Amino acid sequence: MNELTTDDGIRIAYDTWGNSGTEPTIVLHHGFAADAAANWVRPGIVDGLAPLGRRILALDARGHGRSDKPHDKARYGEDRMARDLMQLVDHLGLAEYDLVGYSMGGMVSARTGAVDARIRRLVLGGIGGATVEPDLVARQVRRMGRVVEALEADDDATVTDASGRAFRAFARSTGADLRALAAVARGGTRSPLPVERITAATLVLVGAADDLAVQPEVLAAAISGATLRVVPGDHLGAVAKPEFVAALVEFLR
Repeated sequence: MNELTTDDGIRIAYDTWGNSGTEPTIVLHHGFAADAAANWVRPGIVDGLAPLGRRILALDARGHGRSDKPHDKARYGEDRMARDLMQLVDHLGLAEYDLVGYSMGGMVSARTGAVDARIRRLVLGGIGGATVEPDLVARQVRRMGRVVEALEADDDATVTDASGRAFRAFARSTGADLRALAAVARGGTRSPLPVERITAATLVLVGAADDLAVQPEVLAAAISGATLRVVPGDHLGAVAKPEFVAALVEFLR
């Protein structure tokens, strides 16, 4: 495991696989309540990308995994996490890279793609119209509010919201800090992302049964030249499907 200390003093853990070579490094940013191992290693994504012969880098975002986990929502948000990611790229001296984000990581990657010209290819996984369409954004904010309530609950038995129960159970399975995750959710976006500024070649990649990534065509249409791919699976299961990694390999080759 490697570490970077950000400009606000947060330790960010990351791992690398493969050789740097001359091809752009592939950077992976995981989803909410997951970490690099849960999102990319155990589902087989790192192994699936290995035949490309590229260096692969996956970080644990602040509030997750082996990285620092402050409980203050002001320490989070897509803008802050995008700065973390770009500082890591700076630290490694990458002149160009391919960026793959999933769920929360897709939101952070979209934000990064709007400002970082070093991104050659961009994959936005597990997100849809709730990144750009105001009504869908508002619906997602309300949903995450219920997730926060579930994460902050003192007793599992008091959690009645389905999404809240699912995220709480998943967070427990990864050994996550529930209070830190609640702060992450409270610090998240409340307005559409500026995806129209993205200039990198972009793939929107979602599961057909992903109810957290509805209307992905709206997101793809908002990004110049973006491609939409729909693969089998729901929000938690799509990354483990062979079609998911196959789509990544095809796009990043």
